[in-house]
Amino acid sequence: MALSAETVRILACPKCKGELEQTHEPDGFGCRSCALLFKVEDMIPNFIIEEAEPWDDKEAAE
Repeated sequence: MALSAETVRILACPKCKGELEQTHEPDGFGCRSCALLFKVEDMIPNFIIEEAEPWDDKEAAE
C-alpha cells in the first residue's frame, strides 16, 4: 500500500496511541507496545481494535 511518509509518520495505534510500524508481509501496521497488527485489506487500513491480530514483531524483523 502506498502511503506518503508523512501520513505513516502521523498514524498512531488506536489502542495505546503509540507509534505504528508499517509492515509488508502481511500488509499492515504493527504496534510494538500492544503487540497488535492492524491489517490493510483492499488498500484500506483496518484500525478496529477488536479485528486486530496478535503481532510478533520479532518474526516480522527476520
